[in-house]
This record gives sequence, structure tokens and C-alpha cells, in this order.
Amino acid sequence: MIWIEDAKYIDGFRVFVKFNDGKESMIDLKNYIESKPNGTIFEPLKKLENFQTLRFNPEIDTIEWANGADIAPERLYELSH
Repeated sequence: MIWIEDAKYIDGFRVFVKFNDGKESMIDLKNYIESKPNGTIFEPLKKLENFQTLRFNPEIDTIEWANGADIAPERLYELSH
């Protein structure tokens, strides 16, 4: 099972993520966020100032934003390849 041990906002739509298997990756989430339909919890994140509220939540072992959006660690792992 994959989970995130640490994550940090870098710049633009890029995030540094460290996984429990030791893998570290810089993930550009711009295409992922922009591919989400309007009206979803991800819509506000299309604006950089909202995306920048990203933080690592150790209680759920993944990243989340101020509006409550999050991405499953397994999906982030897929995006890191």
C-alpha cells in the first residue's frame, strides 16, 4: 500500500512528494487539475492562488487544499511515473 510521508508546494502547479517506499518525485499537477470538470471541488484549484494552499495532511497521508480537495496517494504515485 502506498502513502505519502511528506509533500511541499514548489511553484506553479508543481509539488514535491515523498512516498513510503522511498521514492521522491516532483509532480506537475497542472494537467490533472485542468482536466477536472467545472463544478467539481477541483475547479477553484485551477487558479494558482487557490492551488498554493496545498499542504500535507499526515492524518490522511496525502495532500489536500484549503477547500477540502485531496488526491489519493495511489493516484499521485501513478502521476509520478
